[in-house]
Amino acid sequence: MTLATDAAAASFAALTHKLDYLDEADIRRVRDAYRFADEAHLGQFRASGEPYITHPIAVAGLCADWKLDAQAIMAALMHDAMEDCGVTKIELIERFGAPTAELVDGLTKLDKLQFSTKEESQAESFRKMLLAMARDVRVILIKLADRLHNMRTMDAMAGHKRARIARETLDIYVPIAHRLGLNQTYRELQELSFQYIKPWRYGVLAKAVKKTRGNRRDLVERIRKEVESAFAHADMHVEVYGREKTIFSIYNKMVEKNLSFAQVSDIFGFRIVTRELLDCYRALGVLHQLYKPLPGRFKDYIAIPKANGYQSLHTTLVNPVGTAVEFQIRSQAMHAVAEKGIAAHWMYKEHSEPEDSSPQQAAVWLQSLIDIQHETRDSAEFLEHLKIDLFPESVYVLTPKSRIVALPKGATPVDFAYAIHSGVGDRCVSAKVNGEPVPLRTELRSGDVIEIVTAPGARPNPGWLNFVRTGRARSKIRHYLKNMEAEESLSLGRKLLSQALRAEGLTLPAGDEQSTGREGELWQALTRWGGNRTVDELLVDIGLGRKIATMVAKRLAQFMAESGERPDALTLSLGRFSDEAPTQGAVVLDGSEGATVQLAPCCTPVPGDAIAGYLGRGEGLVVHRHTCGVGQRLFERDRDRWIDVSWSEEPTRLFETVLRVMVTNGKGVLAQVASAVSRAETDITHIEMGNERLGETAELRLTVSVRDRVHLADVMRTLKRCPSVLRVERLCA
Repeated sequence: MTLATDAAAASFAALTHKLDYLDEADIRRVRDAYRFADEAHLGQFRASGEPYITHPIAVAGLCADWKLDAQAIMAALMHDAMEDCGVTKIELIERFGAPTAELVDGLTKLDKLQFSTKEESQAESFRKMLLAMARDVRVILIKLADRLHNMRTMDAMAGHKRARIARETLDIYVPIAHRLGLNQTYRELQELSFQYIKPWRYGVLAKAVKKTRGNRRDLVERIRKEVESAFAHADMHVEVYGREKTIFSIYNKMVEKNLSFAQVSDIFGFRIVTRELLDCYRALGVLHQLYKPLPGRFKDYIAIPKANGYQSLHTTLVNPVGTAVEFQIRSQAMHAVAEKGIAAHWMYKEHSEPEDSSPQQAAVWLQSLIDIQHETRDSAEFLEHLKIDLFPESVYVLTPKSRIVALPKGATPVDFAYAIHSGVGDRCVSAKVNGEPVPLRTELRSGDVIEIVTAPGARPNPGWLNFVRTGRARSKIRHYLKNMEAEESLSLGRKLLSQALRAEGLTLPAGDEQSTGREGELWQALTRWGGNRTVDELLVDIGLGRKIATMVAKRLAQFMAESGERPDALTLSLGRFSDEAPTQGAVVLDGSEGATVQLAPCCTPVPGDAIAGYLGRGEGLVVHRHTCGVGQRLFERDRDRWIDVSWSEEPTRLFETVLRVMVTNGKGVLAQVASAVSRAETDITHIEMGNERLGETAELRLTVSVRDRVHLADVMRTLKRCPSVLRVERLCA
């Protein structure tokens, strides 16, 4: 047996000593995974010259320290097998089962993500995306163990590689460890990263701390003895630990507060670990009797835990020589959570909770995760709960060039398109997610790769406002529609004024207020009368119904008469008596109208209905059916605001209208109705049910899309033939 084999065998033997919390069957499965990984990595060596298998064994050892289950230990041993050794997921499933294979596959996918920018926002997005992409929280824990061992053994690497990996660790993995409450891992990764990023500063501070440690040893020992004596007199059993600030945290404090090393006072502190929760508050009383507390320096993280599950009492006291020293007080259960964070779940999952266990004995957040894991054993649900707490409102998706884009939960490809550029959003016609075409209203998930398909002539759809989630997308769509509405209102206003002026026997003057000669003077006089700055503004007001076209036309006719122009008999007769809509200038509807022309929701007109147009104040043109009660009341009150409208012979789209359908109650009625509507070659876009569903009959309100009145009659006939349908009628206010 070679020395390399001896080293690997010895390290695996050390691992087995850590697995005493597993049963014999699980240990046998772990050993099988070790043999598989050892064979897969045969002939591979690390930069230090050690056999590669020593790295997976070390990672598995760190996971064993956290008491992770057998599947996680096996995945840790094989975490590089798929990436480096050509092992397939199918092979792992057949040999070790799907759960373990999924863990290895998840680790492989995370390894493929490359962090390539120093921007802080990208780092935040990247680490959250790592969390979001991991279907099982154990994947993140194994990944952190992998990074920790790599950081511990980086001396053999080139200097520039060490600095790059250390920076990535500080930006990405340190915050994840902190967020998951893995304080030991968090502190060590932070310290190692600082050591490689700023080696000179680390060395200077390390020497200074070592020197200070010697100078203050007597003081630390004195405080320890006084504290232990005080708790002994109070008949309390506690553990007292001295703790020292990390070199990285000392450096950060010096930079943030512009201090010299000598000015950093709280380099050391103490931790008091009690048996029970209530003992924490008793211990606080003992300490405050022993030393004077500093006002404003007390924090109760037991009553209000930190988001990562951390619980402790923090108090700063004045020590015997007059300097400040911080004490942290926590119970044994809190100490496990504080040091191991989410990994503490696996350490205690074998033990049942006492009946009188209170949520206050542990962080509510962590406890809820433990409960879910105990009750469901569902890793997907477990991580979903974790993700909601970690980043409740965000998903992280990628462009085809791997740029990370953060979006709120529920965001769609349209939100993504506007996040890239407003021009991309305005011209968006379709989208692909992970290479597959999807509807634009599809909700995106973290890790999705989004590709937007654009077309030069495309424009935003008002319907997008019903499903977009980002304020940017909503404001850009509204801005575009507002501009489009102004253009359409301008065109409609010019047409209405021209039509009204033709009834006076006159033709609309050319040009605008900037024109020279008679036309310019006429427009200037009209805009001054109307209180508008420009002709376009006046025409928009007419199109939106803020000004009545007939009144403006009469005033313009007066100005034209004053300038010597007389009505033309032919124009007058055409304007008043011609039935030809195009000549008369009536508004013709084909379905392509924008926001300035609305079909009244009270009567939902469709092509073939007799209609009229109402110029609401600032609402644009609202089209009602002649039989509409709302329209008739408006006509009685304000006749001047009504204009002639007609349908185009070739509408460009389908139109929605509402049917009231009375049905007998019974199983499958909805299915029968939907099938009948489908046979009539139309779609139900919305359905409502009355409150009397529990009786013998029920009322349905169906919003259906039809081509015209003939198509609507066909839909109603088809519905009436349905056995469960008693009555069908079209709704109109």
